[in-house]
Amino acid sequence: MNETATSAPPSWQEDVFSALKKRGIQQIAYVPDAGHSHTLREAQHDPAIHDVVLTTEEEGVAVVSGAWLGGQRAVLLMQSSGVGNCVNMFSLPQMCRFPFLTLVTMRGEYAEFNPWQGPMGRTTQQALELMGITVLRADTPDEVQETVEAALDSVFEAGERVAVLLGQKLIGRKKWERD
Repeated sequence: MNETATSAPPSWQEDVFSALKKRGIQQIAYVPDAGHSHTLREAQHDPAIHDVVLTTEEEGVAVVSGAWLGGQRAVLLMQSSGVGNCVNMFSLPQMCRFPFLTLVTMRGEYAEFNPWQGPMGRTTQQALELMGITVLRADTPDEVQETVEAALDSVFEAGERVAVLLGQKLIGRKKWERD
């Protein structure tokens, strides 16, 4: 399921970007990740969206919170391994009652080749829930648009803190590239 420059992205990836545009996302903070590549490319080409490249995922919690204080809607895109980096920072939107949305591409699940991804992949949902973040999940292409739109409504209409986990089977099997 790797996307190349000449192939069209899977429809679920287009659904993610479409939902973000439709709900007025103005900033996207991220550490580069192949699972989010279509959304990142689209955001970089869209003058209405400011893309913020991070050195580490916890910076994204502050960027998203700061965007809200500045009157803009923002989302943090990261891989499940980055959730562990954010645990302490998740207290910021929790204690200040800021709306918060993160879209998390999962690793350490379906056909994972890298054993280092397993521990955080198995505990991502629990870590988020322990920090007061509601977790929604999409594992099939037909679940993505509705799940992301529901999360956007919960965050920006009801002021909630939500993570959408995009399952590894949805993203596609990771393969180790050998020379």
